[in-house]
Amino acid sequence: MRIGVIAIQGDVSEHVESLERALAERGATAEIVTIKHKGIVPTCDGLVFPGGESTTLGRLILREGIDEEIKQAKEKGVPILGTCAGMILLARAGDSQVEKTHQYLLGLMDIRVNRNSFGRQFESFEIDLDVSVLDSPYNAVFIRAPAILEAGENVKVLASIDDKIVAAEQDNVLALAFHPELTEDMRIHQYFLDKLFC
Repeated sequence: MRIGVIAIQGDVSEHVESLERALAERGATAEIVTIKHKGIVPTCDGLVFPGGESTTLGRLILREGIDEEIKQAKEKGVPILGTCAGMILLARAGDSQVEKTHQYLLGLMDIRVNRNSFGRQFESFEIDLDVSVLDSPYNAVFIRAPAILEAGENVKVLASIDDKIVAAEQDNVLALAFHPELTEDMRIHQYFLDKLFC
């Protein structure tokens, strides 16, 4: 089993550490690799797209030729987790801000996103969030977070704050507006690992 973390920019080490902890919790083993250039994605059984700066991430995955490999992995059924900026890049469409900056999107989920739905960095917050696939509230950390404005009929909504969707999945792709790698609660990473070990 091999799990790849897109390591061009963002919360890379935090996701690697969370995956290691989650694997240890379930007594499982897997090789965790960081991905900075093409050729590694096709060798992975699961992929994690961390938070960071979505415009920069989009530009760099294009430059490195990783984008097409990620699309091919999705078509093969490889589980993919995208958090914060990663969620933005998974979307098929964005708001006017995304369109104005010609933000590159992978289009792996039938969702339309608002890039800065919860404001700027200083407006970051934590909240006990009801996530439908978890048995109790999850302490979710939001940092300059996006949100899903629209979700297609094949998208399963997992959590919302008011009218803003902040967690969803479609087939083998899981998208979160928050940062599970910044908490001690491994349940989100465990849910992702369930897709690899099922």
